[in-house]
Amino acid sequence: MMAAMDFSPAPATQALVDAIRAFMAAEVLPHDAEWLQQPFDELPLEPLRDHVRAQGWWAPSLPRAWGGLGLDLVDLALVGEVLGQSPFGHYLFGCQAPDAGNMELLLAFGTPTQQERFLRPVAEGRQRGCFAMTEPDTPGSNPTQLACRARREGDHFVLDGRKWFATGADGAAYALVMAVTNPDAPPHQRASVFLVPLPAPGLTLVRNIPIMGHGGQGWASHGELQFDGVQAELLGEEGAGFMLGQARLGPGRIHHCMRWLGVCERAFALMAARARGRSLTADKTLADQPLLQAAAAALRARIDAARLLVLHTAWTIEKQGFKEARTQVSLIKFHVAQLLQDVVDQAVQVHGALGLTSDTVLAYFYAHERGARIYDGPDEVHLLAAGKQVLR
Repeated sequence: MMAAMDFSPAPATQALVDAIRAFMAAEVLPHDAEWLQQPFDELPLEPLRDHVRAQGWWAPSLPRAWGGLGLDLVDLALVGEVLGQSPFGHYLFGCQAPDAGNMELLLAFGTPTQQERFLRPVAEGRQRGCFAMTEPDTPGSNPTQLACRARREGDHFVLDGRKWFATGADGAAYALVMAVTNPDAPPHQRASVFLVPLPAPGLTLVRNIPIMGHGGQGWASHGELQFDGVQAELLGEEGAGFMLGQARLGPGRIHHCMRWLGVCERAFALMAARARGRSLTADKTLADQPLLQAAAAALRARIDAARLLVLHTAWTIEKQGFKEARTQVSLIKFHVAQLLQDVVDQAVQVHGALGLTSDTVLAYFYAHERGARIYDGPDEVHLLAAGKQVLR
């Protein structure tokens, strides 16, 4: 007789997720479409962050010794899905990208001095950082071909080059930068990771890159940065940049996928509410249309299946390490990113002209989450990587 399979979270985890879901539904989701139309520094977010701290929910990805909840990857994924229903969720809880990944790197590879200087202010929510790896003139899908250079001068390094899509660079207190230290080394040993306090002499924020025609500022921006003789200090070992990047991206893809599933759930809920409330005739609504019923059922199945796949991948990383889960990580990356695009697109379609406006959060999701199929490795790269492994 087959043993029963229990998919229930631990009672403490379920209570935490339920409490956070109630907070998000009451205090965040009703307002986020309006907030997206306002300047970032004028938003009423700090009182909500203070409430999160008071509830003991702050920084769920950080160890308790650093003021966080210390959740494992599976529990963190469950919380991340709830926070992902709003563009502001992760920021309100102190676990937004790129800071969550930056903090993981600083915890694992930073010296005590670096941790106090760069990690603690971010862990406490007093500062933000950014991560600068992608470049406008080199393939982002292959970080072994970076053009940004770091040369040693005495007891420090100097950076020269250009980066873009450095999320949150506008107003950040520091940047983690990947640059080539030895162009003649084997491909995966050419680059290193550096810490740069901001602002820094020689570093220029060229612009905040408009996304689908819309600009951004603060935490929601994507900066283009020019480095001209910028002093930097090494994080970890010289030549270990690729390894640090992979250490950051592995769990990071779990975070992304569960956030995307949160977006899917929010878009699905908006779609369902619109379908039930939109009258077509005196006694028929959109929800009575068989075509929409079939589409909704298909999306519901795909969302639920994707969640199980992501949680199983998180469990595998937690129990067996990233190496054992690397194929699963590629599978969830392209699978959930495509699902996200399909769900949001269907929700926009059901809303009709309203879906094209900024009166709901759907237009923001449609524009800003299209990048899910590009960043952290485009679909094609993950398809090829996973395809080789599954055929073996």
